[in-house]
Amino acid sequence: MHLIPSHQGRPADDPIFALNREATARRQKGELIVNATVGALLDDEGKLAILPTAARAVHEVPAVEWATYAPIAGTPEFLRAVVADLLGSEPELARTAVSVATPGGSGALRHAIGNFLEPGEAILTTSWFWGPYQTLCDEADRRLETFEMFRADGGLDVAAFDQELGRQLRSQKRALVFLNDPCQNPTGYSMTDDEWRAVVDRVAARAAEGPVTLLVDCAYFLYGARDPRAFLRHLRPLMQGEAAPTVLFAWSASKSFTHYGLRVGALVACVRDEGERRATESALSYSCRGTWSNCNRGGLSAITRLLSDPEMARACTAERGELQAILRARVDAFNRHATERGLRYPRYEGGFFVTVFHDAPREKAEAMRAKGVYVVPQVRKGGSGALRVALCSVAERDVAQLVDALA
Repeated sequence: MHLIPSHQGRPADDPIFALNREATARRQKGELIVNATVGALLDDEGKLAILPTAARAVHEVPAVEWATYAPIAGTPEFLRAVVADLLGSEPELARTAVSVATPGGSGALRHAIGNFLEPGEAILTTSWFWGPYQTLCDEADRRLETFEMFRADGGLDVAAFDQELGRQLRSQKRALVFLNDPCQNPTGYSMTDDEWRAVVDRVAARAAEGPVTLLVDCAYFLYGARDPRAFLRHLRPLMQGEAAPTVLFAWSASKSFTHYGLRVGALVACVRDEGERRATESALSYSCRGTWSNCNRGGLSAITRLLSDPEMARACTAERGELQAILRARVDAFNRHATERGLRYPRYEGGFFVTVFHDAPREKAEAMRAKGVYVVPQVRKGGSGALRVALCSVAERDVAQLVDALA
């Protein structure tokens, strides 16, 4: 076998995509299928929901823009537009920010792992997490460690986070924390203001023990129930003090502008020290060259226009509001039916996904699959598990059937 031993036996396909293909094939044969696997927002007829203004911007990109190489780190106009979109309300963070274009949010996560941890070291994230975090770590010869996400009362377990952060700093002398918020994938959980303040307090305190980098994966932040950028104000203290942590953001246009296949994203790094900021910018650009070389220039051009043109930005906000209302109706229906049926799941206010806890998730998912209801089983170390439900792809009229199958 010429393939290196550590890469032998790897699965050829993502299990979520495999389940989606099977559910789609059964539906095309005429079966009544509820497919709650797809991580994309579908309308109530099962078609991909697309912002018309975003589609127009993509089609109006000149041919030469599609054909020309983009700069390695991304076009300057795109990078400025992303920082303004994300951090425009927080000048203290914005003036410390550098960024690079990435192929979607996944590229941003890859660059964080490759630049802020040495090979063999581990990221720290919640005990419920998006499965490809592990894949990205495996591919980069890094590891993944977790802290228990929820207390018994359902809130974020900040004490468990602090304990694991301290242990990791003692063992590997640095830490890279991934927090997916708001609207976490897979649980749908959004942290409260008090939880954000507590997390930031612990990160700031632990930064005296070694370099701490906090990455906020904000792929779904525009689909929550509250102000999507409200959490940013709680990060201000991290730009102060003697040992200032680095704050990263994995920004994605996939969900915000409903163009998943365009693969437009960015890693934004807020670094207080100017010398370290320049070194970070260089390292991230070098990583771009050493992985994908450069991103889709036509995509960068379209998204830049959508972010920077006031008329198009307003149109996207209005169109996105219609999609947010569709999703909110599904969330409300799920909460109503799930509460009536006694399902166990985290607080769910908005977002593409929710997680329903179950002691035998694989068996339960298989039983549901036989009935034509598709969800994704999740099994944690130690055997506890859950079912990830992609409510973003389920019509409101089918939510009751979905909950009945879950119950």
